[in-house]
Amino acid sequence: MQTSDLLASPEPVIKDWLMKRNCSVSPRQFVYFYVSLAFVSVTIAVLLLINGAWLVLPFTGIDLLVVGGAFAVYARHAVDYERIRLYPNRLVIEQVSADTLSQFELNPRWVRVEPGATPRDPVRLVSRGQTVAVGLHLPQYRRAQFARELRTWLARGA
Repeated sequence: MQTSDLLASPEPVIKDWLMKRNCSVSPRQFVYFYVSLAFVSVTIAVLLLINGAWLVLPFTGIDLLVVGGAFAVYARHAVDYERIRLYPNRLVIEQVSADTLSQFELNPRWVRVEPGATPRDPVRLVSRGQTVAVGLHLPQYRRAQFARELRTWLARGA
């Protein structure tokens, strides 16, 4: 087999799962919302300042800082995801949280799928002493279903 043949036929993906957070607002819309919120708040605070209520302005500033901090934390995790790919001889788990990328590679023949004890618990993949929690971005009611589906695909591949 030639090198060009190897490059032309990468290892086939048997099954690919992509689990992302449910974000209904784009980052640009989020910034527009925050700017409009700040504009309205500062406008009201300045009007009250003109009428003698000067303490409103510092509290408005504190309020905007706290809300901005919460929005920053939310935005940092808005694009978190998990991707699980099943190949003929390996199971690759890729998890992104904020700026951190974690990758795990397991042998699909050795993987044991353990659904959580409660619907709130993530699905756990156990292989040779290594445990990886997956399904963190799935709604609670879908985690057990995902565990069954993953178990079925692992049995097919083995």
